[in-house]
Amino acid sequence: MKKTIELKISGMHCASCATLNERALKAVAGVEKASVNLAAEKAFIVFDDAKTDVGALVKTIKKTGYDARVLAENDSDGETARRRKAIDSLRNKFILSAALSAPMLYFMLFDFIRGLPGSIVLAPYIGIISLVLTTPVQFIIGARFYKGLWSSLRMRTFNMDSLIAIGTTTAYAYSVINYAIYAIGNNSLVGLTGKISDLYFETAAFLITFVILGKWLEMKTTGKTSDAIKKLMGLQVKTARVVRNGQTMDIAIEEVKRGDIVVVRPGEKIPVDGIITKGFSAIDESLVTGESLPVEKKAGDSVIGSTLNKVGSFEFEAKRVGSETMLAQIIRLIEEAQGSKAPIQGFADRISAYFVPTVIGLAIITFLYWFFIFGAPLSFALMAFTAVIVIACPCALGLATPTSLMVGTGKGAEYGILIKGGEPLEAACNINTIIFDKTGTLTKGKPEVTDIVPMSVLLSGAKDLLTEKEILTISASLEKLSEHSLAEAIYKSGKEKNITLQEVHDFKAIPGRGVQGKIDGMEYYFGNRKLAGETLGLPLENINNKISQLEQQGKTAMILATKENILGAIAVADTVKETSKEAVAKLQAMHIDVYMITGDNERTAKAIASQVGITNILAEVLPQDKANEVKKLQTAGKKVAMVGDGINDAPALGSGTDVAMEAGGIVLMKSDLNDVVSAFELSRQTMNKIKQNMFFALFYNVIGIPIAARVFAFAGLILKPELAGLAMALSSISVVSNSLLLRYFRPGRKNYASMFAPVIMVLIFTFLFVEFARLSSQMGN
Repeated sequence: MKKTIELKISGMHCASCATLNERALKAVAGVEKASVNLAAEKAFIVFDDAKTDVGALVKTIKKTGYDARVLAENDSDGETARRRKAIDSLRNKFILSAALSAPMLYFMLFDFIRGLPGSIVLAPYIGIISLVLTTPVQFIIGARFYKGLWSSLRMRTFNMDSLIAIGTTTAYAYSVINYAIYAIGNNSLVGLTGKISDLYFETAAFLITFVILGKWLEMKTTGKTSDAIKKLMGLQVKTARVVRNGQTMDIAIEEVKRGDIVVVRPGEKIPVDGIITKGFSAIDESLVTGESLPVEKKAGDSVIGSTLNKVGSFEFEAKRVGSETMLAQIIRLIEEAQGSKAPIQGFADRISAYFVPTVIGLAIITFLYWFFIFGAPLSFALMAFTAVIVIACPCALGLATPTSLMVGTGKGAEYGILIKGGEPLEAACNINTIIFDKTGTLTKGKPEVTDIVPMSVLLSGAKDLLTEKEILTISASLEKLSEHSLAEAIYKSGKEKNITLQEVHDFKAIPGRGVQGKIDGMEYYFGNRKLAGETLGLPLENINNKISQLEQQGKTAMILATKENILGAIAVADTVKETSKEAVAKLQAMHIDVYMITGDNERTAKAIASQVGITNILAEVLPQDKANEVKKLQTAGKKVAMVGDGINDAPALGSGTDVAMEAGGIVLMKSDLNDVVSAFELSRQTMNKIKQNMFFALFYNVIGIPIAARVFAFAGLILKPELAGLAMALSSISVVSNSLLLRYFRPGRKNYASMFAPVIMVLIFTFLFVEFARLSSQMGN
């Protein structure tokens, strides 16, 4: 049986770490799909439980050198506490590492500022003090890097830990060897004539310190990317007031059962989803739908858990509890979206797979070039080797996509736009054609009866076989058993006119055409022209003029007939939503072709389309044919999106009303079509941010590696390893900060911060690279 599991992975530092875990999981027998998200620190795995189990998956990740555990439901508090503990641990390690490294910073100043207090006295002891201070930084605080190196070697690959471990070990080992040679040769642990030369303990210590600083700041910053999830989780109600055995009692939310009667008073949050059984109120549903105005509710209306009751008191029957509630589903969908990958992430993954080995190769070439070809001192060549190793850590590349996805999907949730992952987000960015279903999407979906047309009106001079009341009675009786939106309007009209409905036998729905059934032994048919003309073979030529007049007014005419005669017709009209015309105009301004698809005839379709400004019309399309219409446009080279909300759209959407959140790529919680525009705007801004981040990540390496390799040494530009480590950390922070600019997204508004900040960031970090290089040249090797 196929199962899906979500694991929390601890200890990942870069894109290579995520790739390493992903590769290990995919190698497990029975795993069909595995996706590891660096920013979210999660793995989403689809597997066959007949071939493997969760324990084996967790064990696999632990074998690669990382920690893994199953994410428990409703464990937001525990997850927050664990993240806080991890952040505090990194902070404490940084403070300790900085404290141990600080004296060596003071020692470095001896070379630049003469006469510093203690410089003459301390100079001979710098070597032994630096060795003592650096050793715990290298092997205790830096132990994580050796552990990561060992894990990657077991998987026959390299990752960021490999680079840091190799770089710092090179500087540390070179210094220890030089110190040992000096101490043995001079029979002294201190400098006999002052400072011992060619010792680079501070390089290893500062490098580890700066990397730990970068990871600490990075973890603090990435924590902000999932603010939307934290806000939603914080909105979940803790207790509920229920009526059991005639007694009203407060119980924990986890104890509420389906069928419980729940009492809600003014100002309280609604605990779970349900149907009002008694009372009425106005409810603020903005947290789910983004709609600012309260929605009036009465008996029979549905309510959503965690929304706010404003004025009235009411009772409702619990229908969805626990993980079934809409808020729980939304949280789960956003978590899955934030942990998913956009197709563009494959580009970063392919680069990361070859990046680290390539960097090690470049570092070796750099060493050989300087030492053997140019005859540079061993210390110079080794420091160049170490700087290249360190500057090229692919952290920024690994964070480029997931951080943007996390902020983008979270921001969408604030506005009632649920983007279910990287794939639909990226697809939405490329859409150039959109198809709107008519009923319930462009229109309000609540049509009303406008005309009851007896035969004498349909055909001038014809004899009426039924009165208007009889036509409505038979039609409403038939439509009572139908699920179509037009049927509800006719049934509702019958109830409003106090018509006594008749019992229908042998009822049958005819998809795309209408219904049939027997009343008092007579077989009646009620539906569109195809039902009367093609199914029954009745002549329509004489009544076409009247039917066409109704359709040109935007009304849908339904014909009542028997096998022998047409008895009359009922016209129903659906009104266009207030926002439909505005949304269509905005989409067209974004150079997106807009189509309308409907089962209505062409005249009715054109009448509605003209009201909203749509010229591309697909009329008289049966539900089962909607998918074919979408495919036709795709075959013509168009990137198509379908927007609909009804069960009849299921073949094209892949969803129905009750399962829309499971199947739809993007789910709009409100009925405002401007949200379609907002979804496209958000997708475009998020994809732009991902592309900017990837540019940053590659740009930093393009300018950083040559400087680290000392290609521009002739111009006085070199990059010491410790400053290369700081530059690498800053590059990761810049990528995360750039993603966070999406938090300023507002529908219909320019995000100037997002537009101009990247350019400023590039200028700032280019300046920092150059300044680090100049500072390095002043510090020497």
